[in-house]
Amino acid sequence: MFLLQVVARHAARPWTRAFASESSSSFPPATGVYQVFDRAAKRKQRDRAVSRDAGVGSRTVDYVRDEVADRMMERLLDIRRKFDTIVDLGSGPGHFSKLLEPEKTRKILMIDSSETTLNRDQDEEFEVEVERVHADEENLLDVLPRNSQEAIVSCLSLHWVNDLPGVLVQIKEALKPDGLFLGAMFGGDTLFELRTALQLAEVDREGGISPHISPMTDTKDISNLLSRAGFTLLTVDIDEVRVGYPSMWELLEDLRDMGESNAVVGRRHFLHRDTLAAASAIYKELHGNEDGSIPATFQIIYMIGWKPEPNQPKPLERGSAQTNLKDVL
Repeated sequence: MFLLQVVARHAARPWTRAFASESSSSFPPATGVYQVFDRAAKRKQRDRAVSRDAGVGSRTVDYVRDEVADRMMERLLDIRRKFDTIVDLGSGPGHFSKLLEPEKTRKILMIDSSETTLNRDQDEEFEVEVERVHADEENLLDVLPRNSQEAIVSCLSLHWVNDLPGVLVQIKEALKPDGLFLGAMFGGDTLFELRTALQLAEVDREGGISPHISPMTDTKDISNLLSRAGFTLLTVDIDEVRVGYPSMWELLEDLRDMGESNAVVGRRHFLHRDTLAAASAIYKELHGNEDGSIPATFQIIYMIGWKPEPNQPKPLERGSAQTNLKDVL
């Protein structure tokens, strides 16, 4: 289904390409946290993606986030609890929030660093009451009091956070005891086909490599990060969304319209046309489908954690079992 949607989208588009990366005029202010991502550049990229063509391109490339939001909603529906308010952190225009129904919550609080993206869609598209807050996800406790929220969700926004451990701690602190955190973020194998194609082309044509796809969290680290942040009753699982494109050019164009262009601090702001052409050929040669299209893999890490509360279920102590496993087997 994804392949048909993406091919149809690009069949009607003129063959125009922009090769320069977006950049900001200044770097974010120095803090105690090592700055991997240029948050100012990322905010501008997302603002421009929504502003371009009156948001038509931005809406057309909602397919990845909409699919992940659907899969997140399946996990939320497994939790038999109704919440008064759910916070959607890094909400974008509300991919997840639009799926919420009055049977699950009364109100959704959407928080995003891109004001243009946050206000892209009208309130009439939501089934529950909506409140929007323009704020930086990295400074969550500036807008949410401690111990104030029943549930916080995040759908594909945490991969651009510089201090992921710190943000997870802030999420836990903002939750009430026995509060829920449900999240989804891109994993380390996301766009591995594009990453390898660009690296091989750059080595061949320019004699070295530079970062063009942001570093992402490895799946095996998420459980440790959640545990260190103070969450309990953890659930972490991995899934993939594979999308087919006519060629690498359409993939790059869709990433731009998603607001997912490169925002690594110290990135190169230009790629030579012959390097990109070589990368496109390498991509198709190494990963191409039989029908001439190319696949793009988005690895998704889903996570659930709860803020500790004295009455929560707890695992039994080691050695307290009443039945010998040998007798069962």
